[in-house]
Amino acid sequence: MNEPVTQRGRGRTAVFGSLCGLVFLVNLGRMIYAPLLEPFQTEFAVSTGAVGLLATLAWVGSAAPRLPTGYLLTKVPRRWVVLGTGLVLAGGSVFASTANSLGVLYVGALLMGIASGVYYVSAMPLVSELFPDRPGRAIGINGMASQLAAVVAPLLVAGIYAIATLPIDPWRVIFLLLAAGAILSAFAFYLTARRVDLPGTDRTDLNLSEALFAQWRIILTGIAIVGLAGLVWNGVFNMYVSYLVESKEFSQGISQIMLTVVFATGVPAFWLTGVIADRVPFVPLMLAVLAGFVICLIGLILAQSILAVFLVSAVIGYVMHSLFPATDTYILASLPDTHRGSGYAVFSSAMMPLQAVGSVLVGGLVDVGFSFDTVFAGLAAGLVVLIGVLVALWSGGLLPDGASS
Repeated sequence: MNEPVTQRGRGRTAVFGSLCGLVFLVNLGRMIYAPLLEPFQTEFAVSTGAVGLLATLAWVGSAAPRLPTGYLLTKVPRRWVVLGTGLVLAGGSVFASTANSLGVLYVGALLMGIASGVYYVSAMPLVSELFPDRPGRAIGINGMASQLAAVVAPLLVAGIYAIATLPIDPWRVIFLLLAAGAILSAFAFYLTARRVDLPGTDRTDLNLSEALFAQWRIILTGIAIVGLAGLVWNGVFNMYVSYLVESKEFSQGISQIMLTVVFATGVPAFWLTGVIADRVPFVPLMLAVLAGFVICLIGLILAQSILAVFLVSAVIGYVMHSLFPATDTYILASLPDTHRGSGYAVFSSAMMPLQAVGSVLVGGLVDVGFSFDTVFAGLAAGLVVLIGVLVALWSGGLLPDGASS
């Protein structure tokens, strides 16, 4: 009896490892545009809002396929949908590498974002089900792999641009490397997944509308928290380098280092918060993280010296990246088996469009004359209002908090 159980555990661990590799690459495809915004703005001679739209399209692409993917999963085995994410990422990356205008890059960003959206809807329920006794830990480790991509993205851009003998534009090399990695990662998932009886193959979770009507309170709570906070965060991190260069008068190099610090401190945040989320009530945890983010955003506005901005960057990265595993664990652990995949698809498809507009919103407001500090202060004030509303609803017992609604 122990032999099959051990083999099954090893098989699931191998699948989990391949998923971590795949999520690293799909998130790299979505995150790579943030450190490339300044080079693209210089090369194509466009406005801040125009390159902000480039980053936004990567997030719009991540948002667009989430509900259709939830429906697709009612018709197609999950493993084939997950495999398709790597292939879409490879195709989008190759297409972006051929760009001779910002318009072609817009399409490439959209396709690369689509790959990430399909991954998160198809693979995240699987991640939580591979280790049902500790879903928060599994979600946190998978999130760490995803977050490592955010750390690597600016370093990869800086490293490739530092190579002076490249035969083509450095950003084209980056996209081609990403395409090659995506193909290899998809193949690794295929090899591991075909040997394992994956959970959820009975496909009892087949109704999106039923999941929404049955679990709307859980879903809406998650959307309100991570969707609106994610909108602010998307605008902040995509414009982080531009903000530090223009508002703090830091050099491009120092600003890139600060962005790397923001992403680096998010790596342990995923694992630690995932572990914590397995042990404490969800809503207080999410509200505490959200309040911490507001405090950090205000601190970023007030900080002026390199040391002060470095410290704030470290804390804001840790705090904000704690919100994602906390919310994912809340949704996936609270939804029953019959609604988990469909409910997560509805949640994911609704919160991502909110997040996606962050960079173009911030870039557009800056283009019409508002300072970065003014924009960030206004967004922080909006989050304070959100926290007040959520605390009032939770105190009145109107927000579900636990493994059942």
